[in-house]
Amino acid sequence: MKLSKRHIAKTITWRAVGTLDTLLLSWYISNDISIGLKIGGLELITKMLLYYGHERLWFRSKIKSSNKRHILKTFSWRAVGTLDTMLLGWLISGNPLTGLKIGGAEVVTKMLLYFGHEKIWYRINFGLDQRIRKKRLQQLRERRKL
Repeated sequence: MKLSKRHIAKTITWRAVGTLDTLLLSWYISNDISIGLKIGGLELITKMLLYYGHERLWFRSKIKSSNKRHILKTFSWRAVGTLDTMLLGWLISGNPLTGLKIGGAEVVTKMLLYFGHEKIWYRINFGLDQRIRKKRLQQLRERRKL
């Protein structure tokens, strides 16, 4: 699999936002900062790997409509992310209800945060230099045919 600097940068920026949200929610729900720190710390690894894979799959998507695409990506990522958080919350706290509460709270906070993150990255050309050049060349070729 070819590494993409755009997908790596998106992974890192999203993970910073997501980890802070998870840490704060886990701490608040469990009333134990060490549980929040453990869940947030472990998620740095699990979520970055899962998110990078999610980005690579969506990069190949044929869906062009930005709003439809952002909404579908938001829901698909949230399903993966919530399951991961619930399992980590359960394993680290030892209480399945704690994992469910953290995961449930994240459904709301993370979807809002993720949608905003996607909208910002959709406007940024970072890492798309070759793709933009190919598109421009294709447009020039099409104009010459006319």
